[in-house]
Amino acid sequence: MITPDFPSNEQQRLLKLKSLNILDTNAEERFDRITRLAQKMFNVPIALVSLIDENRQWFKSCIGVGVNETSRETSFCGHTILDNKMMVIPAASEDVRFFDNPMVLGEPYVEFYAGCPIMINGYQLGTLCIADHKRRQFDEDDQAVLKDLTRTVELELSALQLALHDQLTGVLNRRGFLSAATNVLNLSKRSKFPVTLIYLDLNNFKTINDNFGHQVGDNILECFAEYLSKFFRASDVVGRLGGDEFVVLLSNTTKQAMIKTMNKLHSTWQGYCQDKGIEINVSFASGVIGYDEAEHPTIEALLSDTDKNMYEGKYNDENE
Repeated sequence: MITPDFPSNEQQRLLKLKSLNILDTNAEERFDRITRLAQKMFNVPIALVSLIDENRQWFKSCIGVGVNETSRETSFCGHTILDNKMMVIPAASEDVRFFDNPMVLGEPYVEFYAGCPIMINGYQLGTLCIADHKRRQFDEDDQAVLKDLTRTVELELSALQLALHDQLTGVLNRRGFLSAATNVLNLSKRSKFPVTLIYLDLNNFKTINDNFGHQVGDNILECFAEYLSKFFRASDVVGRLGGDEFVVLLSNTTKQAMIKTMNKLHSTWQGYCQDKGIEINVSFASGVIGYDEAEHPTIEALLSDTDKNMYEGKYNDENE
């Protein structure tokens, strides 16, 4: 068996995949409809919408396979995303890359495979693929149909991206943040790792808009969102709740550790503005709260506590 290589843009590809906040979400009819159609049109037992994470392939939609993820090392789709072309394996048992692959020798006994890369913003995030237990051919007409179905998957993912992201700044909007943050809290409950939420609010932003115009205000919002995205880890969840309010949810991070980091976040912000050509003095208030399962049954409860923490600190600063 030959394990798949990593694409040359692997880190950027993973960032794009994770920005969709689709991994480990529930099945959705819009994707299941596509795999059902592929299964019926090609008369195959297996049809999958497969997304390739760091170490696994995870199935957003799955027909004919009894698990929702497998190892990336043994995946056919891991090979497919190395190119923007379709990969067709007429007989896996005769292919040097796959003849001794566990998925060929055992369940689900893949002999034939055809996979088309799912492309979002130039990144191969996964595949729409079909498989059979017997060898078969896949002509140009078949490939054209599978490509058309894959474009439908891409449209659904693009629509999901637009629905969950703030159009101005590109970070998650309120809906996208609540969805992603809820998943993180659920994982925290199961795995018992610490989670910390930061609430941030640009000071006197209405005055900036009134005095300098909304174009300048929008530029500051874009700059602040970019600053937060670069300052924090790729695994952290950055969102814009609306207006000048932003949030960051950090996994495996305690409140005590984050408070120390907040000093650097505040101290390096003005330099970042200057590098971006923003000459206005823009500051921000922040609040930090550690997630407590008993006190925060929902992400909304955690947001509320962190919001109060921020405004208490902001009020104290303004009245010193």
